[in-house]
Amino acid sequence: ATKLRDKSIEIYRKCSDYAATKGIIIADTKFEFGLDESGVLTLGDEILTPDSSRFWPADKYELGKSQPSFDKQYIRDWLTSSGWNKEPPAPKLPDEVINITLEKYADIYDKITGRRIFKTFS
Repeated sequence: ATKLRDKSIEIYRKCSDYAATKGIIIADTKFEFGLDESGVLTLGDEILTPDSSRFWPADKYELGKSQPSFDKQYIRDWLTSSGWNKEPPAPKLPDEVINITLEKYADIYDKITGRRIFKTFS
């Protein structure tokens, strides 16, 4: 547990320090670790994506308020406001919600890497 804690904090600090230079707060994230067949601690799955982390623009941060974000929170908020009871089936996402979410994901990629991955959505 100590090794997992230390490695998680090390990765988070390095990445959040870098993101801060780009004007981004990594508000939270998750890491999934396992042991390989030799017992070596291994980081698996996605890390630091809009599906596994919350990214906030530092210049818009306001203490105690809901933050604008570049992650899946937009979809969560839409689902909550839709009245969905969280039982299958989930409601179909409107194209507008999909496109706004894609734009948020592309924006955070652009802000962190300096490269644009999408130009238009249809």
